[in-house]
Amino acid sequence: MKTKTVLGAFILCFIAFISTGQVVHEIKGVVHNVIDGNTIEIIDFTGEYVVYLHGIDCPELGQNYGEQAKKMLTKMILNKHVTIVLRGKDRLGNRLGVIYVEGSPDPRRELIKEGLAWTSERQPVEELEALKEQARLSGKGLWKEDNPTPPWIYRRQQTMAQEKSSD
Repeated sequence: MKTKTVLGAFILCFIAFISTGQVVHEIKGVVHNVIDGNTIEIIDFTGEYVVYLHGIDCPELGQNYGEQAKKMLTKMILNKHVTIVLRGKDRLGNRLGVIYVEGSPDPRRELIKEGLAWTSERQPVEELEALKEQARLSGKGLWKEDNPTPPWIYRRQQTMAQEKSSD
């Protein structure tokens, strides 16, 4: 059954490529690993890809609510067939995408509504920003804390601490 699905996806992508002469900007495959609350690994007919969820940033695993975000995303998408519409790359070259699972809500929206994600530091998505504000006002998840540390600040702090300890 999976072989037929993968073969079908390959044929559709190949036809789309031939007919448009352009690279298809989506990946269809199975989520085989959830790395953290906003990073997944997907397998399709061409290989394995790491994709970051576009428009959100979850707490790192060493932060409060990082494990909860990962568990929630795992429950929503692990081992499921998904379509990822690619939205470009971040400044480090990581793929950014929006995940679609047939019959399921947008995982990004669900993570934000539960207070398990911030909107992106740069160019936040307006719809997601409104959901984040609702979660913040409701005191959900990480918004229970007085002054939660955004993951981009946490990562910078970790980088600075590592540089000092290697002297």
